[in-house]
Amino acid sequence: MFQDEAGFGRINKPKYCWCKKGFRPAVPCHHIREYRYAYGAVEPKTGESSFLICPSCNTECMNLFLQNLSKEFAEDYILLVCDGARWHDSKNLEIPNNIQLLFIPPYTPEMNPIEQIWEELREKGFRNEVFSSLNQVVDRLCETIAALTKETISSITGRDWIMSI
Repeated sequence: MFQDEAGFGRINKPKYCWCKKGFRPAVPCHHIREYRYAYGAVEPKTGESSFLICPSCNTECMNLFLQNLSKEFAEDYILLVCDGARWHDSKNLEIPNNIQLLFIPPYTPEMNPIEQIWEELREKGFRNEVFSSLNQVVDRLCETIAALTKETISSITGRDWIMSI
């Protein structure tokens, strides 16, 4: 499985949108810096996934995610491919017995296909919208994650070099 985390919050970046010729659309924007973080792991061949929304990116939240992942896939041994975030290699990280971490080289996010899942979530759930509360952001994030099908996950993350293994 491939693992990563991404921040979702009340700061937005306006995106392109369609409109009538000669009309300039008004796109709402604000710069409130409130975030929640989605921890996720995906398996490209089967489309299996696991996600957890946490208040921050740190060792404590990574431990919660690993515990959740371990319980969800209790019958499996998981080789979990991660980037080099400091909470992935912390001395206080508690790695369950059925999980082994494997790290990708530094500065190579293209090697981690879950990065495209974050783009999909932003595209489908957070395009040109302003949220009045952080709870609305979390609700939308949960809805957008729940709408991901195994087929969608597999099609987005299933790169040739992964699928041929």
